[in-house]
Amino acid sequence: MQLESLRSAFLRRFHTEPLLVVSPGRVNLIGEHTDYNEGFVLPAAIDKVIIVALAPSGSDRCEIEALKLGQADHFSISAIQKGEGWQNYVRGVVHFLKQNGYAIQGFYAMIDGDIPIGSGLSSSAALEGAFSFGLSQLFQLSVPPLLLARIGQQAEHEYVGVRCGIMDQYANIFGHRNQVIRLDCRSLQHVYYPFSFPDYYIVLCNTLVHHSLASSEYNIRRQQCEEGVSILQKHHPEVKSLRDASAAMLHEYIQEIPPVVYMRCMYVVEENDRVLQAGEYLQDGQLDHFGELMYASHIGLQKQYQVSCEELDYLVELTIDRPEVIGARMMGGGFGGCTINIVHRDGLKDFMEFITHHYTKRFHRKPEIYVGQIVDGVHVVD
Repeated sequence: MQLESLRSAFLRRFHTEPLLVVSPGRVNLIGEHTDYNEGFVLPAAIDKVIIVALAPSGSDRCEIEALKLGQADHFSISAIQKGEGWQNYVRGVVHFLKQNGYAIQGFYAMIDGDIPIGSGLSSSAALEGAFSFGLSQLFQLSVPPLLLARIGQQAEHEYVGVRCGIMDQYANIFGHRNQVIRLDCRSLQHVYYPFSFPDYYIVLCNTLVHHSLASSEYNIRRQQCEEGVSILQKHHPEVKSLRDASAAMLHEYIQEIPPVVYMRCMYVVEENDRVLQAGEYLQDGQLDHFGELMYASHIGLQKQYQVSCEELDYLVELTIDRPEVIGARMMGGGFGGCTINIVHRDGLKDFMEFITHHYTKRFHRKPEIYVGQIVDGVHVVD
């Protein structure tokens, strides 16, 4: 549903003119599993969006309709309790706006959009951002941008039960068209780098698999990184996280560090370096070198961090000799989900047909492919 048809549906249902909020999904071009090690990531907002129409209800009551799901929710501002599924993203945001001292009133809302659920584009952060930013605009609350991102993260932690980092919410709030964000996950400060390559698209290839290893192995990786830090701290008390470590430091104490822990920590240290290098390449317009870093990142995730899977590896392998592909890697926590690819527009159709044919032949499952460009973060439209 487009903006105008959402507005019309809202008018028919609630008989009042809505505020229209467009809230994008996100991709992470490079920098995987660095966030919880206080390192660097390089996300961007992408043009797959959630759209929310909002208006004051004039009472304590909130009524929300999710059009794609054919579902609705209602609750009172004065008595917010946990709901089910998507409801908790919205209820959590309202709860934490209240808890931070903002005078939220009742509202009507309709939700639509085109972010594929479960695609790795973070529809959850887009939904959180749509409501935190949208309600701030609707009731003129002037909530600072970083707090908007934190409120989305709090909603996810406390209402949804997912202990996520802040990258997804940050990219949703701070995204800029044709720019990527280098986020420092320790200071929560950022710099922008240009990604203005009109001949290239960001293409996601969804394996449509999600292996059950993902959550348990994620926790194990975090513990292994912490183990490496605790060993280094004996010699270098200034090392608070792998952000403070270097490859030389790890190598110096290789006898003390268990081999698997050494491998995990080395990946994180090298991936942080890749993110910093990636920003310089974008600044200089060297997209080809940027693509080489993406492939190096995937090899690290596959061999050192060991969070890839057969399907992801195959999708990346398929791109290696494709002239239209600048770079490719797995994106996200691992064990399924998407690869992210940078593809020249002239070869886009051939690329999609090639990937679909070979992946389907190998795994008897047709991949979903999403084509996008980098856009502004959450915003109000006329």
